[in-house]
Amino acid sequence: MLKKLALAATLAMAPVSGAFAAGADGHVENYEFSFEGPFGTFDQAQLQRGLQVYTQVCSACHGMEYVPLRTLSSETGPGMPENQVRAYAEQNFEIYDEEIDDWRPARPTDNFPANEAAGAPDLSMMAKARAGFHGPYGLGINQFFKGMGGPEYMASLLTGYTGEDKEEAGAILYENTAFPGGWISMAPPLWGDDVDYADGTEATIEQQSKDVSAFLMWAAEPKLMARKQAGFVGVIFLTVLSVLLYLTNKRLWAPVKARGKE
Repeated sequence: MLKKLALAATLAMAPVSGAFAAGADGHVENYEFSFEGPFGTFDQAQLQRGLQVYTQVCSACHGMEYVPLRTLSSETGPGMPENQVRAYAEQNFEIYDEEIDDWRPARPTDNFPANEAAGAPDLSMMAKARAGFHGPYGLGINQFFKGMGGPEYMASLLTGYTGEDKEEAGAILYENTAFPGGWISMAPPLWGDDVDYADGTEATIEQQSKDVSAFLMWAAEPKLMARKQAGFVGVIFLTVLSVLLYLTNKRLWAPVKARGKE
């Protein structure tokens, strides 16, 4: 008990850094993404830019082993021509093939490779695994209005480095205003102009962060547009059904109500 009180007193007297001042859960910026809302859709150009950021920066440490390479040609995804997907797979990734007991260039039928050597988390479902918005007492009120906020959390994390670092238990930690607790072991991956966008978009840190976050959201939810369409059709169907049931009920009970008034 005394040790806990002493630790609490030490923490209370410690200077509050910018990351901790943002709150225990960190500060998550509510970025605007094209796929948000009931009628939102993925921006194909943004997904292609996000793929470029992932390939040239993120893939050095993070894998996406649950995402098939062939889905890059999806019309609701990056929309790359099949020949470009084939060339992209061959030029950027190698897959260990048990049949030939050797490494070979990746094919569209393969998944993005894992990256176990770096020990970094897989990004296949990261956009759904991280919640950016919460509510008071864990009620999730903010999530109801803003959504889960996985892409916003990732974009805020990538833009949240303050430039401060410290050594703790032999490891270097970096101050980050979005990461819970304020310090993260991942060094800043983006510095601005890390990639040369093919469409001429300026590759600022914020732009790259939003682009790769949107791409990772698509990787985690490639059928998001189809789910929205199915949900919209379902709402219309249930609305029409409710009206028909109301009118049917009114017609069936009308004679009974009329006799009751006599």
